[in-house]
Amino acid sequence: MGRRDTAQPERISEAEHAVMEALWNHSPATAAEVCEEVCKARGWSLATVKTLLSRLVTKNVVVTEPDGRRFLYSPSIARSDYVGGESRRLVDRLFGGRAASLVAHLAEQEALSDEDLNEIENLLKELRK
Repeated sequence: MGRRDTAQPERISEAEHAVMEALWNHSPATAAEVCEEVCKARGWSLATVKTLLSRLVTKNVVVTEPDGRRFLYSPSIARSDYVGGESRRLVDRLFGGRAASLVAHLAEQEALSDEDLNEIENLLKELRK
């Protein structure tokens, strides 16, 4: 599938992210296969998916290889690498780089359930071992 680059990629739009999720779930995939996964729910056409795939190739987050008369698309970055980078950007941009400020904000907004709080407590215990 090619090498996975850990450098932070160019920003991915919400629409492009839907295509990336489809590829992270199943790749390599043709444009038609990606469309099967995302087009109906989003009201997109195959042409829209092809445009988004082309943008993602240009951004170097998707690689393509010919397969007869069609192309197969695969992500060139791992989902975990992308999510990690986006999480860091969010914390940096909105919370001055402090993850604790994000958690405090969520707690103040009552956006954390008891289950969320338990998971955070368990994670902190694991990190301190």
